[in-house]
Amino acid sequence: MLIDTHVHLNADQYDEDLQEVIDRALEEGIDRMFVVGFDTKTIERTMKLIDQYNFIYGIIGWHPVDAIDCTEERLEWIEELSKHPKIIGIGEMGLDYHWDKSPKDIQKEVFRKQIALAKRVQLPIIIHNREATQDCVDILREESASEVGGIMHSFSGSNEIADEILKMNFYVSLGGPVTFKNAKQPKEVAQHVPLDRLLVETDAPFLSPHPYRGKRNEPARVKLVAEQIAELRGLSYEEVCEATTKNAERLFKL
Repeated sequence: MLIDTHVHLNADQYDEDLQEVIDRALEEGIDRMFVVGFDTKTIERTMKLIDQYNFIYGIIGWHPVDAIDCTEERLEWIEELSKHPKIIGIGEMGLDYHWDKSPKDIQKEVFRKQIALAKRVQLPIIIHNREATQDCVDILREESASEVGGIMHSFSGSNEIADEILKMNFYVSLGGPVTFKNAKQPKEVAQHVPLDRLLVETDAPFLSPHPYRGKRNEPARVKLVAEQIAELRGLSYEEVCEATTKNAERLFKL
């Protein structure tokens, strides 16, 4: 049993073979998948998937790259949809300073509004952070995000940042990069973070683990992430599966 806590089965990249991708994941023992919708199209697809498959759960929010397109009406829509019993989190939200589509001040405003939304509906927060770590941490602290907690998804920070996040009631989620040969920091984090605060994900179709790096990712490959963490920590694969599954169930109250 393993949970892929962050996957985009709502992406165009799966239009041709979605069922085969899902079947391969189930064959590998991935028994639940959390699909993340982050704009109008992917949120609509997420709602269909959670109704279609009993082992798929949804997380919905607004991506920081597209913060400039986020209206009050869209936030109200997300809040309304979050009442669905299979919507288990709000996100991915956060800050992305790599792309320049949305000005930083707008990203921060939309981030703060979504934290407030998550607190109103009492659901955990899933954070997207790219080249904006300190600002992300500061906003989480200022907005008392610890009240609902959540996940630093596809975590790429240092052990020190991980410690700050853990103090705020957040979990650290690792994906494909932990398997990359030259990825020193994710490997250190995989050994540093307490086992009861670690999660695994693919972020598929992105960030495919070694030896599939650069190819389209899929949820079956979360197994490679768990195997790498087991090797780094000197644990069995089964121990990592059991721990990360329990962690996800605890955070999302499943």
